[in-house]
Amino acid sequence: MRAVLQRVSRAAVRVSGETVGALDAPGLVALVGVTHGDTEEQAGTLARRIARLRLLEGERSVTEAGAGVLVVSQFTLYGRTRKGRRPSWSDAAPAEVAEPLVETLTGLLRAEGVEVATGRFGARMEVELVADGPVTVLLDTAD
Repeated sequence: MRAVLQRVSRAAVRVSGETVGALDAPGLVALVGVTHGDTEEQAGTLARRIARLRLLEGERSVTEAGAGVLVVSQFTLYGRTRKGRRPSWSDAAPAEVAEPLVETLTGLLRAEGVEVATGRFGARMEVELVADGPVTVLLDTAD
């Protein structure tokens, strides 16, 4: 599993003009991708890292700061661009594999005491965020 984390002042995700998830205070946006063979154990590892990584102001984690995380599924994190001009999405897990793992991740973040907002899996989403810093970090459970 992969996650691109961005420290934000605020963020929102909309589907067809409706806000489906939002952070109205500083926190993190987590763009999450799933590949073939990813497991619930990896979702747990990723959730703990997101909850405990000290990326917020004053070198605090979201759990220490009482901040939220906006989780947005993003299969394009597993796009391959080595050949040609069209990315290949073959490394991204199919929806029936990815969706339960993203849900597991959000549930485990909540179990860590993190306020979690989400996008809508598989929908065309508009993600709006105000980057803070900017601070952007890539997490990969394969590392």
